Amino acid sequence: MTPLHIAPSQLFSDVKIITPAFFEDDRGAFIETFSIDKYTFRNKKDEVLSFKEDDVSISKKNVLRGLHGDKITWKLIQCLYGEVFFALVDNNPVSATYLKVETFTLSDTNRLQILVPPSFVNGYLCLSDKCIFSYKQTETYTGMGNQIALRWNDPKLNIAWPVKDPVLSQRDNAIDYL
Repeated sequence: MTPLHIAPSQLFSDVKIITPAFFEDDRGAFIETFSIDKYTFRNKKDEVLSFKEDDVSISKKNVLRGLHGDKITWKLIQCLYGEVFFALVDNNPVSATYLKVETFTLSDTNRLQILVPPSFVNGYLCLSDKCIFSYKQTETYTGMGNQIALRWNDPKLNIAWPVKDPVLSQRDNAIDYL
């Protein structure tokens, strides 16, 4: 089995890029996507993160979901099936990296996971015919009213999305520019 590997992001100190433990043979593959003993992360108060909710989203090709987040929730995200273009934006106005963007390709073949801190917004675009996107959250979702949402194509963010005309929800289509 390949070992779990955790590395910092190139841009954001609190963002972690994780390659889970993986085993493959002629029968198929086994991936350990979470273990409380091995996935120990701490917040700025040095408290161990405790995940409270798991969610899965299934999307078709060219569906873009986001950019969403909130001020209190940590997320551990991954693409379980297919391939997504994932964008992450620091939305903390007092941060040195405020409105900076980092992007990743996440897939069932590279198995990357991203630990997303509070005050970051994230979104993803389904690149394959179908994708299954999964995320663990440290808080229980309480509705859109407590979320931060940024426009996916805001020119101030300059995200290089691989499609110009994605499929959006009504909510995401109605978000104003910064």
